[in-house]
Amino acid sequence: MVSMVEVGIISDTHDNIRAIERAVELFNERKVDIVIHCGDYCAPFTARFFARLKAKLLGCFGNCDGERHLLRERYEGIGAEIRGDFVELALGGRNIAVVHGAIEPIVEALARCGRYDVVCRGHSHEAGAQREGGALVINPGEACGYLSGSRTVAVIDLERLEAAIFRI
Repeated sequence: MVSMVEVGIISDTHDNIRAIERAVELFNERKVDIVIHCGDYCAPFTARFFARLKAKLLGCFGNCDGERHLLRERYEGIGAEIRGDFVELALGGRNIAVVHGAIEPIVEALARCGRYDVVCRGHSHEAGAQREGGALVINPGEACGYLSGSRTVAVIDLERLEAAIFRI
């Protein structure tokens, strides 16, 4: 198990280059230990904009990620990992589930099953963090800002199990 304290969370970037660049700046400024992407990267060309990220990037696919093979290949080219539709992580003494969240009962089941301290999800484009079951369920909102007009990401302090939403 890796010892970590701060984890950046991003989702629903939807090819918005300026949003990706601003998120990378924020995560680098905060010196997060790792960044988790909850899916909907969309196009493979976006990988090069994450290349400036100082922390490791890993995540899952979203429902708008159509070119999965090429997405995975391009992100691997910058040292990042897209692990599939679901990811389990052990970080900072916490068990973390990562899923895009397109199927709400799956998110709820992950939160209530007792296996995870944190469930990271996206899809709804609505930022928030709440306790559900025994888990902290965190949705960083939409990095792209297309639906709400608000571009957001999140940072989780794993030691305190607290999340903060940041406008980018």
